[in-house]
Amino acid sequence: MRRLYWLLALVAVVPRADAKDYPAPGEPEGSITLYSTLDTAVFEPLLVDFQRLHPGIGVRYENIDATPQYERFVREADAGVRGADLLISTAMDLQVKLVNDGYAAVHRSPSAGALPSWARWRDEAFDFTFEPAVMVFNRAAMKGRRIPQSRAELVDEIRRDPAFWRGRIGTYDISRSSVGYLLASQDVRHSSEFGALVEALGDVGVQAEEHTATLLDRIESGELVAGYNLLGSYARARPDAARRLMLVYPRDHTLVVARTVMIARNAPNPVLAHRFLEYLLSVRGQQLMAARCGLPPIRKELDGVYERLGVNESQIGVLRPIALGPGLLVYLDQQKRRQMLDTWRVILDRHSAREAGR
Repeated sequence: MRRLYWLLALVAVVPRADAKDYPAPGEPEGSITLYSTLDTAVFEPLLVDFQRLHPGIGVRYENIDATPQYERFVREADAGVRGADLLISTAMDLQVKLVNDGYAAVHRSPSAGALPSWARWRDEAFDFTFEPAVMVFNRAAMKGRRIPQSRAELVDEIRRDPAFWRGRIGTYDISRSSVGYLLASQDVRHSSEFGALVEALGDVGVQAEEHTATLLDRIESGELVAGYNLLGSYARARPDAARRLMLVYPRDHTLVVARTVMIARNAPNPVLAHRFLEYLLSVRGQQLMAARCGLPPIRKELDGVYERLGVNESQIGVLRPIALGPGLLVYLDQQKRRQMLDTWRVILDRHSAREAGR
């Protein structure tokens, strides 16, 4: 009876997900469940093509944000509930933590072995996209103005004309956005300019949002003139993006995020899960992902990195892919995380206090 109450409590706190079922188009062989941070409509071409190759496999696709996804999976696994077969997330650090804590299954294959060494860890977590974090500007709002090409130049522009930027530049809210927290933690590690940039953003009242789409909507409308550290794949995929938006790959360095996939150690259908992962990492899956999903592939056999990003070499700085591995666990340490979030809140509160005192 106690276990029954525990499971009912588990169900009560599970966040709602946008779920869609893709029944097997052929003679049923079995089904798999994916928890994923990718919008269902974006990922759907891959699901359809996978079922074209494997018509006996049904798929349940649940779109759920990174942190709720992680928390739900851990609760289910610890309770012995066999939920997801595979997890897909932009929160590379949370995926690495799941591997480190023993929640992932080993997958070895030629396709997995073909990935760059920084894109796989312990044969249990695998990157399958290559997505730089960029600065995004509203073309019309920035007309006639100098476009910052680096973090230092962005700081200079903010300090030169704070009235123009006040309340008009956005970034991820690192207290709510897992990918935002990941990018901020990597900025701390790799950028000597990040402290000055955070101060400058705080001085002009940075607009913090949880989701990329919300920030891009506000930039496209002109409510914001710029966004910092946003996933470029979302911006490039927007209709008429080239005319409305300008993407800048910071020339000091450009962080590269990847979608990371792992198979659950307690996957309900492990054989079918391995089959799907192999498809996702295959050249065919990667080519279709690039052509139909608008996501840059990671396989080095495909087009050159600049071509796949739609830019030339002169437009991009040093690419710095975020490597899978134990280094990503550093800023998941509770003390370090608390320090980062406390600093973030001070920045937001300082601007709010200044505005209230006017």
